[in-house]
Amino acid sequence: MSVLLSIKPKYVEEIKKKSKLFEFRKQIFKQFTNEIWVYESAPTKKIVGKIIVSDIIKDSPKNLWRQTKQVAGINKEDFFKYFEGKEEGYAIEIKDFYELESPLNPYEIEEDFVPPQSFAYLDKFIGMKKQLELA
Repeated sequence: MSVLLSIKPKYVEEIKKKSKLFEFRKQIFKQFTNEIWVYESAPTKKIVGKIIVSDIIKDSPKNLWRQTKQVAGINKEDFFKYFEGKEEGYAIEIKDFYELESPLNPYEIEEDFVPPQSFAYLDKFIGMKKQLELA
């Protein structure tokens, strides 16, 4: 099962440059997936690529930072601000990133598209799923 994640443009750039090898989340999907489609948030507002997942680490923010800080692609202050008040979090280890030659505009494919706050299962977007399978 594929998942769609919203990621800010500055972090997508870090993923492309391979200086961000972990994507952090407060919540995680119920079923492990090794394929995550990346929706780059405003101002881009398009699906720009696919992450191949190596592993998902669940731990306290303090331990996640200790394990990932060298390749987190985020500064310490922003990392801990993101996890503020949380006892545990998730670090999605990025094995590979494949950039789409032509980013997809989900608003043109799915009439009622709303970007996921955290994540969404791609099965929810039938038309988009078909387009991405062809990409």
